[in-house]
Amino acid sequence: MENLRIFDDLDELTRKYANENLNETDTNRVICLEGLKQWLKDEVPWINARNEDRYLLPFLRGCKFNLEKTKVKMINYYCMKRDRPEWFASRNPLLPNLQELTKLGVFVPLKKHHENKMVVIIRTAAHDPKRHKWDEVFKVGKMVLDIACLESEHAQIYGIIALFDMTGMSFSHYKTMTPSLIKKAVFAWQNYHVRPKQLEFINSPTYINIALNIFKSFMTEKMKNRVKVHFGGVSKALNVVSQDILPVEYGGGGDTFQDLGNYWFEKLVEYRQWFEEDEVYKADNTV
Repeated sequence: MENLRIFDDLDELTRKYANENLNETDTNRVICLEGLKQWLKDEVPWINARNEDRYLLPFLRGCKFNLEKTKVKMINYYCMKRDRPEWFASRNPLLPNLQELTKLGVFVPLKKHHENKMVVIIRTAAHDPKRHKWDEVFKVGKMVLDIACLESEHAQIYGIIALFDMTGMSFSHYKTMTPSLIKKAVFAWQNYHVRPKQLEFINSPTYINIALNIFKSFMTEKMKNRVKVHFGGVSKALNVVSQDILPVEYGGGGDTFQDLGNYWFEKLVEYRQWFEEDEVYKADNTV
């Protein structure tokens, strides 16, 4: 069975962690996967969800195998894909604007994990707001996140550390980040198929709390408690994750942002057909 094969590929430590922290056991996994597939077929065929184990398991893991919470998150996710065409339609990585933003490294998962968690650096001001809209930035971020989590079961199980690098945030960046856009971004983080375990803001301007208060107004209490703000430059990232995996620009021993941007661009191109096929998996417009 596919679901058993997936779990058997995990090392013993990860299996133990999933069991103790996510309620993922052989029995639970089989029962919940079968229950989800039946529910998708009989009750909510209109959300047009992917029903393969590899796409259902991340939702179950994100909800600690609570079947009812998983159903709510899946409905929210597939409705979001329908309602946000600016993020989930025309996801061709070769489109000039998307290619430029990906190579720029606006959203880069690092190649090595920190304490088994995937580390994603989100460079909030790397783009020129006169050239690129926030929706394009979020679109690239979702594309990279989809592939990164599809290829890493550790990210599904242990979660993600998101480092928001606030370097260069200007009024031009802030003025286009409307409350409605912030609400959409928070909704996406809370209903995606991967758990953000830490939201770390580095090199933060002194006035960041004004913007963060807007973000937090849309967050659950659990997510609010995962937000931390660091002042004093990007070197503060060393307080969050291991130095050896961080980019060179942060004083780390990892890749440069240019190398990471090129790596993820090439990775997205490999999945070009997958993005095209994935576009049909969204809730019906008639509901």
